[in-house]
This record gives sequence, structure tokens and C-alpha cells, in this order.
Amino acid sequence: MATGEKGGFRQQAPILTLTLNPALDMATEVAVMRPDEKLRCSDPQLDPGGGGLNVSRAVHLLGGESLALVALGGLTGDRLAELIRREGVMFLGITGPGETRQSLTVNEAATGRQYRFMLPGPVWHDEDQERVFMLLRAAGKPGGFSVISGSQPPGVPVDFPARLASAMAGMRVVMDTSGAALTRAVEHPVPGLEVLRMDGEEAEALAGRALATRADTADFAGELVARGVARKVIVARGSDGSVLAGEGLRIFAKAPKVAVRSKVGAGDSFVGGYVLTLAQGGTEAEALAKGVAAAAAAVMSAATELCRAEDVDRLLPEARVETV
Repeated sequence: MATGEKGGFRQQAPILTLTLNPALDMATEVAVMRPDEKLRCSDPQLDPGGGGLNVSRAVHLLGGESLALVALGGLTGDRLAELIRREGVMFLGITGPGETRQSLTVNEAATGRQYRFMLPGPVWHDEDQERVFMLLRAAGKPGGFSVISGSQPPGVPVDFPARLASAMAGMRVVMDTSGAALTRAVEHPVPGLEVLRMDGEEAEALAGRALATRADTADFAGELVARGVARKVIVARGSDGSVLAGEGLRIFAKAPKVAVRSKVGAGDSFVGGYVLTLAQGGTEAEALAKGVAAAAAAVMSAATELCRAEDVDRLLPEARVETV
């Protein structure tokens, strides 16, 4: 789809997100976390969760459109689907095995600490995996963006995200994964991968050295690009901001200073802002700034809420971009 202005609306390229291990996110608060006691919790807040799904939620909150492919199973899957519908996010359910998982975030009022409990999802077998590839082949739009984000379900091989990316022929694939799947993507590059994103701790573990400065981070990201790991590599440096490296490109976007209420969904909000800006025809610098502003807006929000468009717009001028 061509980008530009038409009829007062900014057109965008298609965005597809994939979430195979979504969660029904529950958030609550207790006065003090104490062992061996019954802890009285506040009324829970329920939100749909999972990496790719959160990216689609962020895109929607920022005024864009995407199609979220979401694996759903059991009664929890039904409840999750209803929450997605209420938010107005376009989605297509994939029949998943077993029961969709749940997650619990508990804020401790006395200290401001946040505790996050992530339950495992159901085990995926070969036939479950094959359904995903069939759906990807039907839903993918050449020239559009595809986001592979979040944890992978139990039972899939370590190279499953790479196999998913390879199956998205003609799409610009953004991968934001972690653990063994991230290591695999770095050690065995996925041909044609558009963007690989990781956080600073993950980058240091992969580099085998401290990345104390922005230049250090840009050097490492540039090394991955030179090795063919991805056309662009983004490394989040926490409250400092994010670095992006590509061929002939090394830029940094400074994170706005905000009061942190919850870190849930900050990375997904970044990806949502970044991908939407590119899909609307923005530059890499504009996309990086929008992603950083969206991440900052997300940590300002409570519990499992994501970024708010008005906060992103207000913070965007502070997300200054410079060459590293």
C-alpha cells in the first residue's frame, strides 16, 4: 500500500503480529508482600497480553491498524478473545492446544515494587505448529510488516521464530524475542530479517562484554548487521534510550524522563510505535523516536496498560535523535 496523505488520513502499509503464547493478564495491588499470609488484593484489572498482541494493541492506541494472529485455547482463550474485541483490535484466532495461560502482576503499595508471575502456556505439537504456517501463508501481505514478539510456547523448537520469519516471504519481519530463541537468531541468522530488537542485558550477554556507552552498544549492533543477522539491529538501553544500527546508520534516541509506575508492555509499546511509523512512511530516526516515546509513555501507565497516544505526542519532542 502506498504511503502518504489521502482524504485527511495517513495511509499505512499492512502490519501483521503473531502471538503464539498469549496471556490473560491480571494486575492487582497489596499493601505489603508477606510470606505465609493471606494477602488481601485490590480489584483486579484484566487485559489481553502477549508480545505480538501487545504490539497490535499499541498500534491501535496510536491510531494505526494491524491484524493480530493470536493462539487461543479453552475458557481462558474465550475470555481473552472478548477482551481483544472490547479494545477494538482486529485479530484472527488460531486454534491453540490446551488452555491459554494467565499471568499475574502484583504491585506492593508500601515499597512500589512490582512482582510479575508468568505461568507457562500449553505444549505445542507438530500439528499445532503446522496450522500456524498455513495461516501465515494466507494472511501475509507482501511489502507489509510482520512482528514476531514475545515468548514461544513450550514444545516448539528453538529455531521456531526463525522458521516463522522465513515463512513470511515478501514481508519486512521485525523479531523481538529473548533467551535461547534470540541466541539462535544471532548465531544462525535468518535470511532477509529486517529488524532484530533486544535489551541491553541481552546484548551484553551475546557480546560477552560490557556495553557501557552508547557507542559501545552501537558498535555491537553494527557488528551484528555486518554479520548479516538483520538489516537493522535495535538495542534498548533502559532509561537511557535506544540505539539503532543499520548499513551506514548509527543513531540513538534519548528516553524522556518519566515517573515509572509499571514496566509491563514498555518493549511492546516501543515496537508498536516504531513499526507503525515505518508503515506510515516515516524515517528510521522518526520511527526510533516514536518507539522510545511510546515506551516511556507505557511505563507511566498503571498495571498492564500500554501507552496512551496523548502521552506519546507530549513526550515525542524529548526523544531527541542523534548520531552515535
